[in-house]
Amino acid sequence: MIPGNFDKHCVAVDAACSGNPGPMEYRGVYLLTGEEIFHFGPVHGTNNIGEFLAIVHALALMKQRNVAMPIYSDSMTALKWVTTKHCKTLLPRTPETESLHQLITRAEQWLRTHQYADIPIRKWETQLWGEVPADFGRK
Repeated sequence: MIPGNFDKHCVAVDAACSGNPGPMEYRGVYLLTGEEIFHFGPVHGTNNIGEFLAIVHALALMKQRNVAMPIYSDSMTALKWVTTKHCKTLLPRTPETESLHQLITRAEQWLRTHQYADIPIRKWETQLWGEVPADFGRK
C-alpha cells in the first residue's frame, strides 16, 4: 500500500507484453488523479523495451510541458538503460520490428541531447507499495 505521506504529484509508467517478444504497449499515469496521460502500442516488441520507452516518453512530455515531477518505474532494467542512455535490447531488427527500433534510436538520441536532471526518475517499490499504478493488470 502506498504510504499516506506519498507525494502523488508524479507519473508512474509501465509496459505490458504478451509473449517475449510479442504485442507490447506502455503507458503513463498521473497518480494524483489516476488519469492516463499517454499510451503507446501495441507493437511487436518486448516488455523491457516498453518500460524504457515509457520512461523516455514521460521525460519528453514533461520537458515539452515545462513540468518537473518524479517518474516511477518498477523496471530496474529500464532504469539502467535510461541511466546509460542505451536500450541494450537483443530484439532482432526485422521488417516487423524496424519501426520500433527507429523509436528506440530516437529515444536514445533524445536522452543524449536533452537536459532532464531536474526530473527525478525513481524505482517503484512494488513489494512495499503494490503494483505500479500504470500496471495493465494482466498478470
